[in-house]
Amino acid sequence: MSNVFSIPVRVYYEDTDAGGVVYYANYLRFMERARTEWLCALNVNQNELSGSESVVFAVRSVRVEYVRPARLNDMLEITAALDRVGPASLSFVQEVRRDGEILCSGLVKVACLDARGFFPKPIPSYILSRINLWRET
Repeated sequence: MSNVFSIPVRVYYEDTDAGGVVYYANYLRFMERARTEWLCALNVNQNELSGSESVVFAVRSVRVEYVRPARLNDMLEITAALDRVGPASLSFVQEVRRDGEILCSGLVKVACLDARGFFPKPIPSYILSRINLWRET
């Protein structure tokens, strides 16, 4: 997949369950971090976005496949790749990997919403422009 953004994440004790493996919901937290860092890499400040533009991004749906467990102190690579860009939504294919092996994968759909009323709102044009530039690299 081209244009894959990734971040490293170390598994901390707080990320694990009683069995010593990453608690299933924490994979979603890792994926959230990757999408947030992707926005930061596009120079999109979510605090300013919600204030001046009255726009927030919220997860609409998630489909996740758990393949192998991650464990305490593992170094993981969390990826985010745009699958689809709509007028008021983004879809990401995301993976959690350890040494290149896929541990978890997901399809995450994110909606662009009005920050006050939480109804769909078009993605601001400057963000779409930055997304298009990023996709071309």
